[in-house]
Amino acid sequence: MGKLYIVPTPVGNLEDMTYRAVNVLKSVDLILAEDTRTSSVLLRHYDIHGRLESHHKFNEHKTVTLVRERILAGMDVALISDAGTPGISDPGFLLVRTCVEEGIEVETLPGATAFVPALVSSGFPCDRFCFEGFLPVKKGRQTRLSELSTEHRTMIFYESPYRLVKTLEQFAEYFGAERGCSVAREISKKFEEHKRGTLEDVAQWYSAHEPKGEIVIIVEGAPEKEKVKEKKKWKTEEEAPEKRNGAD
Repeated sequence: MGKLYIVPTPVGNLEDMTYRAVNVLKSVDLILAEDTRTSSVLLRHYDIHGRLESHHKFNEHKTVTLVRERILAGMDVALISDAGTPGISDPGFLLVRTCVEEGIEVETLPGATAFVPALVSSGFPCDRFCFEGFLPVKKGRQTRLSELSTEHRTMIFYESPYRLVKTLEQFAEYFGAERGCSVAREISKKFEEHKRGTLEDVAQWYSAHEPKGEIVIIVEGAPEKEKVKEKKKWKTEEEAPEKRNGAD
């Protein structure tokens, strides 16, 4: 029986590829790519010439069975996406689940993913966060935004540059115009940009400056309600703790 490797690829700078990722891609029998044209550029850069086939959201339900059979027959297969870690808002989940159910070993390499540097650079708490990825474009969008309006953890969203301004305006409507946010654009690329401020201010900025490239939005969590501690009032001096404990 072979093995399935999940291999992250750079989200921008090609130098973000790890030595281990290169070695795995050179050693496997088959590489599955979200877009073979995009991945071919990366593979040529690292002198990787293995067999390459497409595996994307439009064909994964058809190809997953064939891939499973190949692995069971002894082939080692690597899955890559156009950028970042497969399965994070990219194809991958269905294949991984199928292999896990079949008892096939799945080895996921650590590596690039866009939301981690965007989160850490935002300045918002990153010890606890909520990854939402792409919100529904139509059905269920308002319901989800309403649910997230009371989310206390830092929230992470992916968005198209064409919908960025509208999304920020919706966030301001549901979360409050003064809620803090950070928009990370073109992570790890030459023109990487981080715009921080309130949802209202950042929405106005991008209304006047058309955004381009890959977008990650980090939104400050809802403020925790202050816990008011009631101070115990002692009726007599004898009821005070220090008196009960025998303190002078």
